[in-house]
Amino acid sequence: MTNWDNFDQVVDFLVVGSGGGGMSAAIAAADSGLDTLVIDKGKTFGGSTAISGGGIWIPNAPTLIRKGAQDDPAAIRRYLKNLTAGAGVTDARIDAYIAGGPKLMELLDTSPHMKLYWVKGYSDYHPEDDGGSALGRTIECMPFDTRKLKEDEKFQRPNSMKGPLGLWVTSKDYHDLAMVKRTWKGRKASLVAAWRVASNVVRRRHMSTGGRALVARMRMVLKDAGIPLWLKTSMTELVTDANGVVIGAVAERDGKTVRIGARRGVLLATGGFDHNQQMRDQYLPEFGRANISAGAKENVGDGIVAGQQLGAAVDLMDDAWWMPSVFHPMGAVIPLVSERCIPPSVIVNSQGERFTNESSPYVNFVHDQLEGGHVPAWFIMDTKAKNRYPFAQVLPNMPFPQGFYDSGVVHKADTLAELAAKVGIPADKLAATIERFNGFARSGTDEDFGRGESAYDRYYGDPTMKNPNMDEIVKGPFYAIRCEAGDLGTKGGLVCDENSRVLRADGTAIAGLFATGNTTASVMGNEYAGAGATIGPSMVFGYLAARYAAANTLPLSESAPATSS
Repeated sequence: MTNWDNFDQVVDFLVVGSGGGGMSAAIAAADSGLDTLVIDKGKTFGGSTAISGGGIWIPNAPTLIRKGAQDDPAAIRRYLKNLTAGAGVTDARIDAYIAGGPKLMELLDTSPHMKLYWVKGYSDYHPEDDGGSALGRTIECMPFDTRKLKEDEKFQRPNSMKGPLGLWVTSKDYHDLAMVKRTWKGRKASLVAAWRVASNVVRRRHMSTGGRALVARMRMVLKDAGIPLWLKTSMTELVTDANGVVIGAVAERDGKTVRIGARRGVLLATGGFDHNQQMRDQYLPEFGRANISAGAKENVGDGIVAGQQLGAAVDLMDDAWWMPSVFHPMGAVIPLVSERCIPPSVIVNSQGERFTNESSPYVNFVHDQLEGGHVPAWFIMDTKAKNRYPFAQVLPNMPFPQGFYDSGVVHKADTLAELAAKVGIPADKLAATIERFNGFARSGTDEDFGRGESAYDRYYGDPTMKNPNMDEIVKGPFYAIRCEAGDLGTKGGLVCDENSRVLRADGTAIAGLFATGNTTASVMGNEYAGAGATIGPSMVFGYLAARYAAANTLPLSESAPATSS
């Protein structure tokens, strides 16, 4: 029999990683009666989930049903089947996600800490497809005062998007605030924002939104369930028995080696290989290899490599959750989401030509960018756009910091010809591109790429325009901003079944080994169903792994002691 005395600590279920997927797994495991431990190599908890927008794409979650947004599971299945066609995603995985999502959210709904709302109107990313929704299925946590974390507040991952004077903004707030110069709703949102700043000063609250609010609320659920979380604890290897069953892991904690046994298995929720340059060079396409990732810095492929060492299969390793981005001179990666919907703007390649619908979902935009080798691309806008809309964390009417110009990220010129010369693109082609685009803007129809036709495009557009995503580019000075092929994390990894068991190339499961999130080959394939289609599946498959582990004992060796792999 397995000698559990060989371990320094023994639990039923070991979770490696404290993002949304890891926390969901731990909560479900504890709810199933398993003694559970979460470890994380970071000095803060939350992983990439904590620095994300925090959206959760889970159709038929209780939050949606209470608002009358119930879906036919068959329609959701058609939507996901269409999106993932040809990507190797099994029907069993899709069906498990559709059925398991509401069950996870019902469990979380029992906690007083998990308060969520529907981001109504934030459409699916392909709402016109069969089964897609123009109203969207994304839910998000209500803002949370992180003082409630007490001693754990200092271990929360900081948010690079923190507003001045404690200003907190939800994704819905930002949607309205982006139109502060254009709509009454935007102006009202600015007054609310001003009130929040004043209120925070008086009440001394530490309000968080988005992903930071999500992981803070889930941390509260972990605390209520008595689930320990060990930070600064790096998994170095998995432990197997003589039958190859995963029965624990070896980790480094406080400078010491700790052997942790897991009677029901180990879940890897360690993120992707975002910041592992060797793996990026090995797996990602040529123009996507530069490390312009907004994922957590700890994401270097630990879980993927550990699984591969045990013979696990991998898939989708050449893809990522791509995001067109601006590389801040101080080193931060700034995603371009709403910015690509600014009406008086285009994005062009090195020849000064448009190559796709600028307002399209970000993964699709960068897929087109990579396929054509359009790296970098150039975001072109006029002064009218600069004065009306926020861009890359710079407010309307506010100048770009000098560092943007000094680093070559931003260029400015009085004429389009001068701007073209500064960035090294043909002036005549840029002029022709702008002239053609301006004609489309006047008619309201983009005859080349269909910009503004989708409900997704229009969500961040300007509702005062004939086409919310198009307006003439006419007023100098003009700006060119370098647009990189960035990412939110990689989406390839370990191949898993519908219970999140890690599989070998022959389709057999590695007993005792589970994985979720960006450590796995995504159930979304090469696509992106809607806002939160990274976090949603990560949480659901963490939940399903825990439920499976609770219901099934491991086929342990009867003779050999535990050994390291």
